[in-house]
Amino acid sequence: MDQASLVEIGLPAALFLIMVGMGLTLTPKDFREVLIAPRATVYGLVAQIVLLPLVGVGLAMTLDLSPTLAVGLVIIAACPGGTTSNLFAFLGRGDVALSIVLTVAASLVTVVTLPMFTSWALGHFRDSDLVLELPVLRTILTLVVIILVPVSIGMTIRHFRQDWAVKGEKLVSVFGLLVLVAVIVMLLVDLGGEALVLLRQGGAAVILLNLIGLGLGLFGGRLIGLSRPQAFTVAIELGIKNGTLGLMVTLTLLQSDAMSVPAAVYGVMMFLFGFLMIGYARLTGIGRAPVTS
Repeated sequence: MDQASLVEIGLPAALFLIMVGMGLTLTPKDFREVLIAPRATVYGLVAQIVLLPLVGVGLAMTLDLSPTLAVGLVIIAACPGGTTSNLFAFLGRGDVALSIVLTVAASLVTVVTLPMFTSWALGHFRDSDLVLELPVLRTILTLVVIILVPVSIGMTIRHFRQDWAVKGEKLVSVFGLLVLVAVIVMLLVDLGGEALVLLRQGGAAVILLNLIGLGLGLFGGRLIGLSRPQAFTVAIELGIKNGTLGLMVTLTLLQSDAMSVPAAVYGVMMFLFGFLMIGYARLTGIGRAPVTS
């Protein structure tokens, strides 16, 4: 599969399957967590869909990024947590139920908020080299198709065939990760020497975005009274993002390789920070002990 086919067909298909995989982990009762722990849920959602995108805007302005990198940074900042965050929350002994609810809820809200932040960034950071317009209605419809529909399909499969759900969850997650890696590699090859320039310009911003997100979860969560496992889980949700969604918006809807660089870099760096967070949680006992039968 060449790059054009991978971006236009493989990337949306991979994201669709990833969201089906998310649905395979869910049952309606999981959403009771919103009522059981409203403070953690509300703070996690607000931090994901409002605070972190604003942090992305602030970093783009402070670091004086080029318009394309600035827009790309805002896009990845506005993306919700990815399904991998649930695994990291589990490995770090966080609140897995809260992680799942935040991932799904943020993904649903992002259908509206991501196009809003992207359109604003395109208008604000515009210059003579940046003349793109986001097809807002098409973007919303696309996000509905690749987020709401597959999650519903996954939940339906789990309801009727739980054995299929257990097996399928792992397969779709692996497939989605492989496509993400393939897109990142092909993107860097296609950019060639320009990739190094963009990485030097935007790498610091991406790292700072990730670190600030983790800080908002760990320290911000504790400041508002969340338990240590809840604060850790919110931090993971803010740090481990849906990089595939960021790449899809920049590569398929905006068709800009340069804009996709922040999402690509973030998609790599978040795993490093995620594993560091797991190590930190295990060493400090920040997460709750696993339940034994």
